[in-house]
Amino acid sequence: MFVFYLLAAVQVFLSYKSMRGGIEYLRFFRRELARPESDFSPFASIIAPCRGLDEDLEKNLNALFEQDYPRYEIIFVLDSEKDAAFPVIQKVIQSRNHSTHTHQNDIPCRIVIAGKAKNESQKVHNLREAVLHVSDESEIFVFVDSDARPSKKWLRNLTAPLADETIGATTGYRWFISKKRNFASELRAAWNASVASALGANVKSNFCWGGSMALRRATFEKIRMRERWRGTLSDDFAVTRVLKEAGLPIHFVPQALTASVEDCNFRELLEFSTRQMKITRVYSSHLWKASFIGSVIFNLVFVWGIFILFFSSPASFAFIYTSFALFLISAFSAGKSLLRLRAVRLVLKDYERDLKLQFWTQNTLWTLTPAIFFYNSLCALLSREIVWRGIRYRLDSPERTTVAAENGKLNRQI
Repeated sequence: MFVFYLLAAVQVFLSYKSMRGGIEYLRFFRRELARPESDFSPFASIIAPCRGLDEDLEKNLNALFEQDYPRYEIIFVLDSEKDAAFPVIQKVIQSRNHSTHTHQNDIPCRIVIAGKAKNESQKVHNLREAVLHVSDESEIFVFVDSDARPSKKWLRNLTAPLADETIGATTGYRWFISKKRNFASELRAAWNASVASALGANVKSNFCWGGSMALRRATFEKIRMRERWRGTLSDDFAVTRVLKEAGLPIHFVPQALTASVEDCNFRELLEFSTRQMKITRVYSSHLWKASFIGSVIFNLVFVWGIFILFFSSPASFAFIYTSFALFLISAFSAGKSLLRLRAVRLVLKDYERDLKLQFWTQNTLWTLTPAIFFYNSLCALLSREIVWRGIRYRLDSPERTTVAAENGKLNRQI
């Protein structure tokens, strides 16, 4: 019982710290949204790697053409013209060429065929090829995933902080919104939300997310990012590592939070979340360890606590202590979820109805996400192989990736 009392006290403290983090998260969003709009808008190159058919891919790609930004180009990059995304990209480009909107017609775009990757992930291989095709006048490199649907001011907001040349990169993050609101999709959204709130005001602890990320071209070339990508699997973790080595801060832009509107089943949820944790273990082992230990403590305290409440007398010290501890853990955890959702609603105004519907799932499914994190962390301990967009990889090290096989099945998640 002494061990339980100690672990319960630790979990109460961790839950309290987490809720304090939620308060700071909301404050950060409000501060950033209160900033005056920047007029910093140099020519930018949006690079969009594609593979397979994401849900509503056409809508996602169309959003790239609708940016409130004076001058930019879009580079779509695939490994092959046979990819299912190729005709969708062509359709979007052709529809824009016939559009009556003058600004949309002024946006140059092209499709780059990168070929098959051999010793790095297909996404990294595509990006390394795409940066060779940017315009000579491009000053900002912007990277976006094909399952993200950015708002109209996404590009302007993501670029604005780079007016400060001391900033290494700016980043947004994803927020999952399901269309059918099935259990697996909502659980994935809750799982992902806990990662999203790890970003904030602390530029030293921030990380890049490749689905919504921007760097100055000068910075990209200075840190030799194209070469540092060679042999890697994760584009964003690699950028994060290199920027931290160079002492360059990463600025999180709340307005660059992007909606990923799609559904999943339970198998896809586990596949997606486990892949993220396996990548984390290789590229940022301290975060994997923290997730593993944190999920063990949380799950142990909750399960052990329920057994104590079930088998002990209501008048006993064990029952009272356990009840109070579980109440505090639940209150702090639900409070963190509520604060996080309030912050996100300030940004994703186009999805107000969907976010209102997430109120109950975000504020209840936090009880289950630690079990998912434990499963993910355990799988990451036992294996370094992942399947990503239909390709099986082995993560030998942060700088070395083996392409094991291509099975032709395309995962929707990125």
